[in-house]
Amino acid sequence: MAELVVVVAGALWAMLPAYVPNNAAVLAGGGAPIDGGRTWGGRRVLGDGKTWRGTAVGTAAGVALAFVLNAVNAFVADTAGLAAGALPVFPPLAAFGLAFGAMLGDIGASFVKRRSGRERGAAFPGLDQLDFVAGALAVALVLAPAWTLATFTLERLVVVLVATPVLHVVTNVGAYVIGVKNEPW
Repeated sequence: MAELVVVVAGALWAMLPAYVPNNAAVLAGGGAPIDGGRTWGGRRVLGDGKTWRGTAVGTAAGVALAFVLNAVNAFVADTAGLAAGALPVFPPLAAFGLAFGAMLGDIGASFVKRRSGRERGAAFPGLDQLDFVAGALAVALVLAPAWTLATFTLERLVVVLVATPVLHVVTNVGAYVIGVKNEPW
């Protein structure tokens, strides 16, 4: 049981810089859309919901969180009774890769949604919950391959793939309830 706690804690800690960017982007909201209003095949390329400001703020928030996590790593591990090294430390390129990759994953999902005829805010089960995970892990793997492979073990990946959809639903419903999202998914 204690080993499971260590795996879950390490997995969620490792993903925090990827979990935060899209939420921060929603709060930053607005600004110039990345696609500049362009269409492709009669549909917007990305839509008004993907903005330069949101991408920059989301990425900065994820990187800043990684640095805060680094600063409190030893204290949190000690307080939780975890062994030294149980919680990952984020090198700068890994932090950037997770945060920016999460934003790119979400932008890529928006592109897929527009191509499939879905409007902004329309649900796309599976893609909506894991797009940013795929982007975060892919970009982190490119920028910090040794760290990513050592950090995201098979056990941690399983935790991320199971826990993320649950966390996604809970945070989106919360954002909807407090009025910062127009739909609860």
